[in-house]
Amino acid sequence: MSQAPFPIHPHYTAIAIAYRNKNLIADSVLPRVPVSKQAFTYMKHSLAEAFTIPDTKVGRTSKPNQVSFSATETTASTEDFGLEDPIPQRDIENQPDNYDVIGKSTEYLSNLILLDREKRCADLVFNAANYPAANKTQLAGGDQFSDFINSDPIGVIIDALDSAIMRPNIGIFGRLVFSKLQRHPRIINAITGQAGVVNGIAKREAIAELLELEEILVGESFVNTAKKGQAVSLARVWGKHVAFIYRDMLADASRGTTFGFTAQFGTRVAGSAPDGDIGLKGGQRNRVGESVKELISANDLGFFIQDAVA
Repeated sequence: MSQAPFPIHPHYTAIAIAYRNKNLIADSVLPRVPVSKQAFTYMKHSLAEAFTIPDTKVGRTSKPNQVSFSATETTASTEDFGLEDPIPQRDIENQPDNYDVIGKSTEYLSNLILLDREKRCADLVFNAANYPAANKTQLAGGDQFSDFINSDPIGVIIDALDSAIMRPNIGIFGRLVFSKLQRHPRIINAITGQAGVVNGIAKREAIAELLELEEILVGESFVNTAKKGQAVSLARVWGKHVAFIYRDMLADASRGTTFGFTAQFGTRVAGSAPDGDIGLKGGQRNRVGESVKELISANDLGFFIQDAVA
C-alpha cells in the first residue's frame, strides 16, 4: 500500500473528525455526501420533465405512451483545504500534565478550516446571482423586517415560499435578521393570537411552525476581515439576508432532488511530522485538512431575500 508523504496520525485524525463548532451551520445548509473519487459527477435533472404531463390515456388494446427521463451529467472535483501549525519541541516537552499540545493544535486548526467552509457556504447560498430571477427579491425601506410598523415579514416570506417550484422546507437566516424577526409585532401576534402585542420574543420553533418549515438555521459566526497585522475587524459570516431552500438529507451526487450539497472525498485528516527547522530543538509540524466541494445542484429549489433588514 502506498503511503502519504505526510504521515496521517489516527489519534489526531479522530480529534479532527470529532471536532464540532456548534455556532456553524454549513453542514446543515449544504449537507456532506461522500464521493468515491476527488473528481466526480453529479446529475442535474430537467425541471420541465417533472411537471409536463404526457397523455396517460390507454386504449383497450394499445400500449401505454412511453416517456423517457434525461439528466445532465455534470463534472466537478473536490478541493483540498488544510492548515499547518509548527509546534516547537520545547512546547511539547513542557506541556502540562493531561494536556496534549498537538491535540489542542488539531482542534484550533479544525476550527479555522470549518470557519473557512462556513464562509464559502454563506458566500454561495447568500449570493443573489445563484438564484433565478423569479426566485429572489431585494427589500428596502419600509419593507425591511427591521421596520416594525410598516413591514409585513409573514406576507413576504409566505409569498417567497409559495413561489418556489418545490416549497422550501428550511430557512437560513443571518443572526441580525432573525433577531428582528423574533421581535416583530406581526410575528408575535400571529403566534400568540393576541392582536396588539408589541413586546416579546418568539421562539425559533414557533416561527418554524408558523411558516411550515422543518427547520430554521441561524448563522451566528464572525470572521476577521482585516489583513494580517492590522487591527481586528469582525464581520458576520451570514449577512443581513434570508434564504429558503428545499433540502433532502437523503440526496447525494447521483440521486435525489435537493437545492445543494457538499461533496466530500475521504474524511478530515490530521497528522504531524518532525521538522528540524522549528526552534532550537526542532519540533512537530501539525497539519489538518479535508477535501470538499460545496455545490448548488438545483437553484430552482430556493428563494433568496436580500437585505431583509436595514
